[in-house]
Amino acid sequence: MSLSPLAGKTAPKEILVDIDLLKKAYYALKPNPKIIEQQVSFGTSGHRGSSLKNTFNELHIIAISQAIIEYRQQAKITGPIYIGMDSHALSSLAQQSAIEVFVGNNQPVIVQSVDKFTPTPVISHAIIEHNKNSADKADGIVITPSHNPPEDGGFKYNLTHGGPADEQTTNKIQNRANQILQKGLTKISQIPYQQAIKSPLVIKKDLVSPYIIGLKQVVNMQAISDAGIKIGVDPMGGASLYYWQPIAEFYGLDIKIVNKKIDPTFAFMPCDHDGKIRMDCSSSYAMANLIAIKDQFDIGFANDPDADRHGIVTPTNGIMNPNHYLTVAIHYLCTHRPNWHKNIKIGKTLVSSSIIDRVVASLNKTLYEVPVGFKWFVDGLTTGEIAFGGEESAGASFLRLDGSPWSTDKDGLILNLLAAEILAVTGKNPAQYYQELTQQFGNPIYKRIDAPATVAQKAILKKISADTVQETNLAGEKIIAKITKAASNQTSIGGLKVVTNKGWFAARPSGTEDIYKIYAESFIDQEHLDLILKEARTMVNNAMQTG
Repeated sequence: MSLSPLAGKTAPKEILVDIDLLKKAYYALKPNPKIIEQQVSFGTSGHRGSSLKNTFNELHIIAISQAIIEYRQQAKITGPIYIGMDSHALSSLAQQSAIEVFVGNNQPVIVQSVDKFTPTPVISHAIIEHNKNSADKADGIVITPSHNPPEDGGFKYNLTHGGPADEQTTNKIQNRANQILQKGLTKISQIPYQQAIKSPLVIKKDLVSPYIIGLKQVVNMQAISDAGIKIGVDPMGGASLYYWQPIAEFYGLDIKIVNKKIDPTFAFMPCDHDGKIRMDCSSSYAMANLIAIKDQFDIGFANDPDADRHGIVTPTNGIMNPNHYLTVAIHYLCTHRPNWHKNIKIGKTLVSSSIIDRVVASLNKTLYEVPVGFKWFVDGLTTGEIAFGGEESAGASFLRLDGSPWSTDKDGLILNLLAAEILAVTGKNPAQYYQELTQQFGNPIYKRIDAPATVAQKAILKKISADTVQETNLAGEKIIAKITKAASNQTSIGGLKVVTNKGWFAARPSGTEDIYKIYAESFIDQEHLDLILKEARTMVNNAMQTG
């Protein structure tokens, strides 16, 4: 897809969302449960949509909240439910709706008492800490569409292990929520927000301090402080804004927050590659502001609005490709965490770079490769069997220094701080560290593109069989694997991956747009990568036509 002339430039006023209209639509527009696009739909990261499109409205949130309450009762979850939200305009409205329903059903909730916004990893960490010492297990909700545009909303459910709910659970909640919508939300117990927020069932708690104080258990904060590293941070108008200054003060770090603005239009953001406002801290276009001042800092980093993603900027190389940083993080952690068990596994999604496979093998660790979605790492992180779980989209988490779980959801804060630790301990920033790794393991070129696909074609691709692909070669190399199930858990990848000795591609349908995504990598050169992408489109299109 072509690059927008707005890419990397501050968003013009004419493309900013009308916040008042967005909020009015949340209450005024009523989704039609007979229209598939307007139903509750839990993807890899919960239910997402926009009030303007009838896909994220008050009725959706009431139905989902009621369905979660019923699930909690069936699962005998009797503790409080932690509720956090990011700075998207619809998040605060959805939080109010959820609290109205939870309190109306006599369910205790815990919300942040110090600051308005709460990062995803803080909710995960709080659930884990609560459940260590309580028989009444807690779970949680994070209200966020992650890095999505300002007009979007999102609603995620985290189980008692602190991580995203598994597919079986979300399917139950999704199906029950849609039943509730179809029945017109009858028999819903709900009380007005101003009454609910005064209820003793709403417990206002400081979630900031415990998280910040605990950071020394997962990152070598002393090393960062001792090295005097100059750090630049861009919270991108999100929940992490209220965490970085307290972190700096508590640990004596030299941190400058380069953007302290909170604005639901996100008018301060440079536009992404397609000209849309998207708080994607892995995009060089969205990160243009921090990249422009990279030379002022030893290391720079950013978070998306709910802080579950990380973006690393170095003065030597600018923004790091997320795959490159995951590779560095894995190699560094496996060589600088002596108290981790020697038989730990390292988790990656099957669309992440294959240089990770080579690094993990060299460290004599077991690779745990899964479909797209952080939820596949949760059980292993909970038990300590998986020490690191990372996604190609700049989301990851890892164990504490002692090998116990820290967060079982993506944690952009600790991944950013780890970059500073790496620089402090090795004297090399992560980009320099990666360049050294490529001398031993090769220097792959990676790219993701989008291609058009109808709803019917996407359905075929999601359930494709490896036998459908008749080709035996890809970009001049023999195909050695056609994958539709992840090797580590034999779960469907919802698409196709084709592998050769020196390259691969994977194709997956989008859950929200009429496109499919192609991920590709070459260990040869750009020309080889371009050929992989070209042949991948042909191969996938043929398979969708005949499937």
